[in-house]
Amino acid sequence: MNWNGVMPAMTTCFNSNLEVDHGFMEWHCRWLIDNGCSGIVPLGSLGEGATLTFDEKVKIVDTCVRAASGRAPVVASISALSTAEAVSLAKAAADEGSDALMVLPPYVYQGDWREMKAHVAAVFRATPLACMLYNNPIAYVTDFLPEHIAELAREHENFESVKESSTDARRVAAIRSLVEDRLEVFVGIDDVILEGIGVGATGWIAGLANALPRESVELYQLAVNCEREKAFELYRWFLPLLRMDTVPEFVQLIKLVEAEVGLGNPRVRPPRLDLVGEKLERAQKTIRDRLRTRPQVANGYLVQAK
Repeated sequence: MNWNGVMPAMTTCFNSNLEVDHGFMEWHCRWLIDNGCSGIVPLGSLGEGATLTFDEKVKIVDTCVRAASGRAPVVASISALSTAEAVSLAKAAADEGSDALMVLPPYVYQGDWREMKAHVAAVFRATPLACMLYNNPIAYVTDFLPEHIAELAREHENFESVKESSTDARRVAAIRSLVEDRLEVFVGIDDVILEGIGVGATGWIAGLANALPRESVELYQLAVNCEREKAFELYRWFLPLLRMDTVPEFVQLIKLVEAEVGLGNPRVRPPRLDLVGEKLERAQKTIRDRLRTRPQVANGYLVQAK
């Protein structure tokens, strides 16, 4: 698989009954691809995967695969409490036509390296699909160190990419130094994208791309093309929004950005609750302030509003 570009960690839209809104998700998937995203990653942390049933996850994969229609790969996130369920979900995602898998450590249980290696290895072996390892020690406590990642790369041919979400851009360089070009490394935290690209990342699993794909793709391209001045100008505009991807309420905040640009709605499933009061007002002010100076498209390029 071609692992590069901006791949949104896709949000899961819910209707007023908190059921999955497949109609909107199908439209959203097509719209993201139309706006330059190179792949779609459903069912992850931002997709509220922990609140979805097994059957809901499988149906979402089916929706995304149909919407993508081969124009961009669908990378299904695989997370579960048990290894057996994770393996079953991986097989089901493959059966629904997923192009690749993003493999998470098990929820709740934070085991040692021997146990975590056995878990992700079982998912890697479950299908022939290309796999990405999701390393997010902040959210999941489990930390796949660069030497762990190198060991997995030696043992599993279909392990092709890493989503590095430790917030430490040095990890990208450390992984690169051990595996060279054997794996592609994606930045998984929105507000370190320029730093990550600068030390060897080749892609971005992005949160704010759900609402602002053009800006996300442009920022990525400027970084890859080493257009430093233009990249930092866009980054400075974008950062107050990108930082919303780094706090506990990141799902609520990113869905709120979507709603402010006219996409979907801010509904979340419990235990998450909609933002209210001062938190909501602060977030709305930040979002609206940024959108007032949102870059405009001219001749195919983003131009900073004055």
